[in-house]
Amino acid sequence: MDTPAQSKLLQFFKALAHESRLKLLGLVAQREHSVQELAALVGLKEPTVSHHLTMLKKLGLVSQRQDANTHWYALEPEAIANLAKQVLSREQIAGLASEADPADWQAKVLETFIAADGALKSIPASRKKRWAVLAWLVRQFEDGRRYTEAEINTRLLERHWDSATLRREFIGYKMMAREAGVYWRLPEADWVSEAATPAG
Repeated sequence: MDTPAQSKLLQFFKALAHESRLKLLGLVAQREHSVQELAALVGLKEPTVSHHLTMLKKLGLVSQRQDANTHWYALEPEAIANLAKQVLSREQIAGLASEADPADWQAKVLETFIAADGALKSIPASRKKRWAVLAWLVRQFEDGRRYTEAEINTRLLERHWDSATLRREFIGYKMMAREAGVYWRLPEADWVSEAATPAG
């Protein structure tokens, strides 16, 4: 899902990625123009010009005033500078990387920690990465089925030697429940979320 900053950037580039809108912006930067004047200067129909100007106005790039039945448009002072401060700063652009698809990030984590034969190379020290590995592991247990501790250990030892730690982590993240030595998978809605784990 797009963040507000991403949406604003997309709207900005979409608005300016059009020859007619660029021309209109250039003209209103020179001086105030009416829709009629702009239509004549760029060779477009007035409704088309009004549509382009509406898009530029929504971004705050142009201002509009009405004089009787005539709409006048001018470049909004400081509009581009203000927009740059809002969405084109180094921090905002760098922040776009953190909005990558979580599924893609988890796939990269699994690629790093899971060997070609399905064995777990190591248990990640990072809590966030550990969550991704645990989620992958626990999904291999059938939903609704009860497992003895011995069955859990047998399945986990196929992946990694430290089955005790993995069992404890399942319980800690509420991915599994345990009672009288019997384990079962909990619904994913009950899991301690990835977002609740410290980044690392």
